[in-house]
Formats: sequence, structure tokens, C-alpha cells
Amino acid sequence: MSNYLSIKKLAADDRPREKLRDKGATSLSNAEIIAILIGSGNADESAVQLSQRLLSDVGNDLNKLARLSVKDLMKYKGIGEAKAITIAAALEMGRRRKPEQFDAEKSIKGAKDVYETVKHLFQDKEHEEFYAVLLSRANKIKSIEMISMGGVSGTVADGKIIYKKALENTASGIILCHNHPSGNLNPSQSDITLTKKLIEFGKFIDIMVLDHLIVTDAGYYSFADEGLM
Repeated sequence: MSNYLSIKKLAADDRPREKLRDKGATSLSNAEIIAILIGSGNADESAVQLSQRLLSDVGNDLNKLARLSVKDLMKYKGIGEAKAITIAAALEMGRRRKPEQFDAEKSIKGAKDVYETVKHLFQDKEHEEFYAVLLSRANKIKSIEMISMGGVSGTVADGKIIYKKALENTASGIILCHNHPSGNLNPSQSDITLTKKLIEFGKFIDIMVLDHLIVTDAGYYSFADEGLM
């Protein structure tokens, strides 16, 4: 016998939409939120049950869920293209909702401060992105500039673009940041070579490269902390 129970047959307190309306969004489980997004389940599962199974398959980890493609989501019976796109869009909106701005009055004292400022930029990314954090002489952030976007295995960071951005923002210091989608925190030889070149060029125009952070979902690697600067 099927365990299917439609949302309409659930008690009012167990209906996600009504629960959100009456008790607020924070009262909902992750599965209930997804159930609201997809609206309905399939012949064997309610929207909540389908959502629970989807979450279970990714270890109840929303970061892993966000990495699923539309095609991956469509493998679940009851999730067509429209529902899959709705889930993907909602998760992307949640990622973007994290603070895009920075505290311009806060001085950057070390790699951890930088990591806490930029980590949301790299969350759930399956490709590499390269940013330059531009600092004033007092080590306060003047701007955070995207330099390049690449593939799974790498991206090309053009030193001319980095220093053009630095000069436009009258920066005194630069902190380089890029992610490794593989999760490997160790710098590649090209990471090391690029950093050395940018340090040397910066000396000629009095704009110092202060650090280079490699970011993954698990944490960060700081060239400065590891004595590579």
C-alpha cells in the first residue's frame, strides 16, 4: 500500500503554505520549503515526501543540493523542468542574499577577515572565479573586483586588469582571492607563479600584493600565513 498522503489531506498545522502563513517561514523544515516551491509531488509521494527524499539523497546538505543541475533534479519523478528550474533559482537567490557589501570602516587584520568577507562569493561554484580585494593604506576595503571567471580546472587572471582596477580605485594594497572547486586547498604551480609576478610588478608602482587566498567550501589557504609572500 502506498504511503502517499496529499498535502490537502494533512492537518492544517502540517500544510507548508498554511504553516508559513500562520507561524512564519522559520517554522518550516527545509523539506517543507522545497515542497512549497514544487507545489505537488507524484503518484506515490506528496510534495513534502518527495522533498524529504531529495534532501536525503544529498545528506540533507543544502550546499550539495545547490550543486545539482536542472537535469539532475529532473531525474526525480514528479520534478519536471519547471519545478527543477524553480528549485535551482530559489537556491541561487538564497546564495545571493548573503551580504554582498562589506564594512568599509573595518580594517582587514589578516586572512581570516578576508575569508569571512569573500567566502559567500565562491559558495556552490562549480567553476573557478578570481577576485581582487582592494585596500586603502589603512587596510580598509575600497572595492572587491571580479577579475575573471573560468572552468572547473582553472581561470586566467590578467595582471593588467588587476592593476588597472587597483589604480582606478587608488588602492594601496591588493589581496588576491580565487576558489578551487575541487576542494583542494593546495596552491598549484601556476597560482604560485602568478602571485610572484604580481608581487614583483606591484613593487614598481607602490601597490603591494599582501596575500593570496585559495577558497573552498571547507576553508581557505593563505599564502601570507604559509610564508609564500
